[in-house]
Amino acid sequence: MNRYTFARHLVALITVGLVVAACQPASTPSASGSPGQIGGTVSVLATWGGSEQDSFLAMVKPFEDQTGVKVQYEGTRDNAVLTTRIQGGNPPDLAGLPGPGLMAQLAKAGKLIDLGNVLDMNAMKSQYSDSFIKLAQVDGKQVGIFIKAALKGPIWYNPKAFSAKGYTVPKTWDDLTSLSKKIADSGTTPWCIGLESGAASGWPGTDWLEDIVIRQSGPDVYDSWWQGKTKWSSPEIKKAFQTWGTIIADPKMVLGGKSAMVATAFGDSGNPMFTNPPKCYMHHQASFITDFFTKANPALKPGDDFNFFMTPDIDSKYAGAVTGAGDLFGMFKDTPQARALIKYLTTPQAQAIWVKRGGALSANKQVTDYPDKISADSAKALTSAGVFRFDASDLMPEAMNQAFWKAVLDYVNDPSKLDSILTSLDKVQADSYK
Repeated sequence: MNRYTFARHLVALITVGLVVAACQPASTPSASGSPGQIGGTVSVLATWGGSEQDSFLAMVKPFEDQTGVKVQYEGTRDNAVLTTRIQGGNPPDLAGLPGPGLMAQLAKAGKLIDLGNVLDMNAMKSQYSDSFIKLAQVDGKQVGIFIKAALKGPIWYNPKAFSAKGYTVPKTWDDLTSLSKKIADSGTTPWCIGLESGAASGWPGTDWLEDIVIRQSGPDVYDSWWQGKTKWSSPEIKKAFQTWGTIIADPKMVLGGKSAMVATAFGDSGNPMFTNPPKCYMHHQASFITDFFTKANPALKPGDDFNFFMTPDIDSKYAGAVTGAGDLFGMFKDTPQARALIKYLTTPQAQAIWVKRGGALSANKQVTDYPDKISADSAKALTSAGVFRFDASDLMPEAMNQAFWKAVLDYVNDPSKLDSILTSLDKVQADSYK
C-alpha cells in the first residue's frame, strides 16, 4: 500500500471502528505492557512541549518504574529535526511522526522498523479499528502506531458569554456567518485565531481549509486534493481559501487582525474567550486544545466555561462530514528498550493515562473512561460522523505539507495574492508527488 492510497481505508472503516470503541469495556493491562526489569535507556523525539510533554512523561512513568528503562525525551517544535537526525545517521530509538505522508517516505527509504515483528498484531487488531492499523502501514508493513487521536473541526465558545449576549449555536455555515457579523457589528470580535507554531507555523490554518473543502466540495474532491490529483488552483480549492478569507481578511472578524494571527501561539490563541468581558467569542481548533485552556485557566470547567459545536455544514450534500487526526510513533532502532516501550505505548493502560489528563482521545478501542463530557462528546462526534477523513495535510508529502503551512501565512498576510500563492502550490505539487 503506498502513501497515496492507504487513507482510503478510512472511508468505510473509521466510523464502524469508532462506534465499536464507544461500546468496548476497558480491559486489564496486557502482559506486553509489563515486560519486567530491562534497564538501560530509550531515546524518544517528538514535537510535544508544555502540557503535551507533561502528559507524555506521565504516560511513560509507569513503564520506567516497571522496566527500569529510562526514557530520554527530546522535545522540538521543528519537524525537520527528525529528518536531519536521520540523514546524519543519528536517529532516535523512537519518534513521533508528523503524519502518514512523512511516515511513508521514511518507510520506503528503509528507515523504519517493521512493527509487525515487534507487536502482537492479534492483540492490536482486537484493540484498534482497522482504519488506524492500516493507516499506519506502508506496502503491507506495520511501520507506525497511533498513540492518541484528535477530532478536527470543533469551534470552541464560552457558553456563559454566549448566553449573556443571547447568541445561539449556529447550525449552518450561513448561520455562522450571520453570527460572526452580529458579533462584529456589536463592536466586539467574533474570532480568535493563532497560527504561530515554530517551524510548523501556519498549520492551524490548514485545518480550517480542510474543514471547508470537505464541507463545501465533498470527500471526493478532498481525496483527490491530498492525493495530488486536484490542483491547488482548481475552482474548488480556490473557493475554500476565499471562504476562509471572509473571516481572516476582515479586520473586524479576528482579534488583533493579521499581525496577531501570525504572531500568536496556537495554544494561547483561544484564551481571550475567557476574559471578562471576552475579547473574542469563537475559536476553531482540534479537540486537544482543551488541555491548553485548562493549563492557562485552571478554574475553567468543561461544559460550563467552554464547549464546542462542529464546524457547520456548507453544502447539505456533504452533511455530517468530519476530519480528524492522530499522533503516530515509529521505531528507528531495534533495541530491547525500544521494543518494550512501543509495546507499552499501544496498551489501553498507557493511553488511558493521557486521556484522563485531558486533551486527547485514544486510538485504542478499550480506552473509554474520558475525564469529562467534552471529551466524551468529542469521541461521539467521531463515532457519529457521516463522512470521515484524516487530516489532508498530514497525508500529503512533507514538501507539500510545509508549502501548505507557508501558503496559509502568505494568504493571511496578503489575501490579494491568492492566485500567485495557489500557482506556487501547484508547482510544489508537481514536484513532490513524483
